[in-house]
Amino acid sequence: MPAPNEMTPKQLMRLIGTPECPQIVDVTLPEDVANDPYLIPGAFRHEHTDVPGLITRLSGRPAILVCQKGKKLSQGLAAWLASEGIAAEYLQGGNLGWAATEGAPRVPLATIPPQQGGTTLWVTRHRPKIDRIACPWLIRRFVDPQARFLFVSPSEVKSVAERFSATPFDVEDVFWSHRGAFCTFDTMIDEFGLKSAVMERLALVVRAADTNRHDLAPAAAGLLAISVGLSRRFKDDQQQMLAGFEIYDALYRWARDGYDEGHDWPTTRG
Repeated sequence: MPAPNEMTPKQLMRLIGTPECPQIVDVTLPEDVANDPYLIPGAFRHEHTDVPGLITRLSGRPAILVCQKGKKLSQGLAAWLASEGIAAEYLQGGNLGWAATEGAPRVPLATIPPQQGGTTLWVTRHRPKIDRIACPWLIRRFVDPQARFLFVSPSEVKSVAERFSATPFDVEDVFWSHRGAFCTFDTMIDEFGLKSAVMERLALVVRAADTNRHDLAPAAAGLLAISVGLSRRFKDDQQQMLAGFEIYDALYRWARDGYDEGHDWPTTRG
């Protein structure tokens, strides 16, 4: 019988990528990470000995604790957090159990940019439309929930990246950008190890809208219309980005659970 504060990999898979996902805290020992340098999507690393720091970092948010095997480190920390009034569970089987679960993605640690003040820092062109909102959504939901994004003039992106040690994206001649017929969103899915039928379905819509190839996906025209409308509604790029996250949260659930659902009128029609 599972423990009351135990979560299975399949249960966690249903939460990852949604706003309801708890903070995923990886407390695997450094030597075990060196032998298997991957993270569960959205997880952040934290030393198991720094409990006060973790409590501060969580700020009362629910957490899922992950260690190598789902035993002493994650169970002990989950119990400690619970004693502090923080909703906490541990992942059944830990990272090894996750790796053995069919379809469970793993993010290579080497692909995650260096952190600035405890989070990754990214920079791109201002007035975002499609790729420049889809990519921040992907990063926040699957790579770094606390990531920060800077929007600046196109001519200043690379200079700002250099001065502030930020990672540039969706501009020419940088690593995180378009590659051939594929857009930056595609690049991130590939590099972060997030490929799946669900993400490919979503990526096709983003790519079609971002590259003006609406013939690739019927939903692309709608995404473009909504994206242009958001850019007209908000002057502040940060506010526009957060509003856009709601759109991509909905598109993700469509791609995962509702892509084959239609709608018709009248309701009595077969």
